[in-house]
Amino acid sequence: MSDLPHCPACDSCFTYDDGLQYVCPECGHEWSRDAGTQATDDETPQVRDANGNPLADGDTVTVIKDLKVKGSSLVVKVGTKVKNIRLVEGDHDIDCKVDGIGPMKLKSEFVKKA
Repeated sequence: MSDLPHCPACDSCFTYDDGLQYVCPECGHEWSRDAGTQATDDETPQVRDANGNPLADGDTVTVIKDLKVKGSSLVVKVGTKVKNIRLVEGDHDIDCKVDGIGPMKLKSEFVKKA
């Protein structure tokens, strides 16, 4: 079995070594030998909670601080559990539905994984 990395573009296992770089014969993608294993780790940004635990889609989180809802007199209280979160790009990186309040976006720095 070959110990060459899979293609980062199409995940093909048929890559071959061509001197200073790797080549995928299926899609034609070429990448340097130095970036062979680092490319897949750097492409996916990790969203982490207030304690540094990685978050994923579908996780349940707990709010660690009272959060005022903008444009309303409602407040999301400390200890509120939010189920089935969805991670999105941007400043507010959690998209969720809070019971009693409705859909909203949260910052990951104000939640912890339950």
